[in-house]
Amino acid sequence: MEDVLEVYHRPYDQERPIVCFDEGSKQQTKETRLPLPARPGNLAKYDYEYERNGTSNMFLFFAPLEAWRHVKVTDRRTMIDFAHCMRDLIDIHFPEAEKIVLVMDNLNTHKFASLYKTFPPDEARRIIDKLEIHYTPKHGSWLNMAEIELSVLHRQCLKARIPDQVTLIEKVTAWESRRNAQGSTVHWRFTTDDARIKLHRLYPSIDVC
Repeated sequence: MEDVLEVYHRPYDQERPIVCFDEGSKQQTKETRLPLPARPGNLAKYDYEYERNGTSNMFLFFAPLEAWRHVKVTDRRTMIDFAHCMRDLIDIHFPEAEKIVLVMDNLNTHKFASLYKTFPPDEARRIIDKLEIHYTPKHGSWLNMAEIELSVLHRQCLKARIPDQVTLIEKVTAWESRRNAQGSTVHWRFTTDDARIKLHRLYPSIDVC
């Protein structure tokens, strides 16, 4: 926990951007009956029944000091999908960075093995050498600022029914562009000193004789 907190309080360094990474999902649903349109004094009305139309995965990158985020929509969240996200991160999103400081949870796909499973060894090693990874602790995913951004995404963009992946990508892309243009970010204030006071139960008790 303290490792991640210390990362969040590093000064801005263009050569070593801090990026948080997480993923979520969205079930796609079609209407089974045409909604009744809104009228003066009445909201639009939707039937409670719907038709399931699959689920899409969303990988989210969030660089708080740059006030930048990007969402990549995929069919799945396998080791191969994760590996391609890492290559996108270093080659497309931050190609000029000396090293990317990456914060993410310890999911079974979030391993260097995913890169070796997907790419030739030289390419996997090239990507790994550009990453400085800091894992959030077990049951500590709240420390990942990307999780906060995912929550904002769901509240602002994904509450309504979305019928298919094409529509999902359109809505997510519009949300991403708007938040990036507005310079929206997370101002993290929870420090290591705060953790040692408020979360003292998580620290071992040492008896001083």
